[in-house]
Amino acid sequence: MRIFYAILFALIALPAAAGGLMTAEEFDAYTRGKTLFYGNGSEPYGAEIYLPDRRVRWSFLDGQCKDGTWYEAEGLICFTYEDRPDPQCWSFERGPRGLIARFENDPAISPLYEANESTQEMLCLGPRIGV
Repeated sequence: MRIFYAILFALIALPAAAGGLMTAEEFDAYTRGKTLFYGNGSEPYGAEIYLPDRRVRWSFLDGQCKDGTWYEAEGLICFTYEDRPDPQCWSFERGPRGLIARFENDPAISPLYEANESTQEMLCLGPRIGV
């Protein structure tokens, strides 16, 4: 009976042990060419298109999009955007339902969870013109 419980415990613990933070290569392979939607708990948070050459396009789902790039720094995935050149660094791991993203610049912020993947275009309105 002890062997049964030892095997059962090992099988239950295996997915947690197999997780860990994603490397830049793993992150790129997982995200490239996708549009991922993220949620904060049950609330939608935003979406990001992952383009070739580590380019991205982010939106808070308000029709306004920001182009940027990402790179690896000290084991984290850091993003810079056209309107925010200061790096925003995240740790990513694969959870049972997709990515889990933690904002390492401010660990008090709740993690984001991959809510959905889409091959559809993300709505990006043009620049605001006029007064």
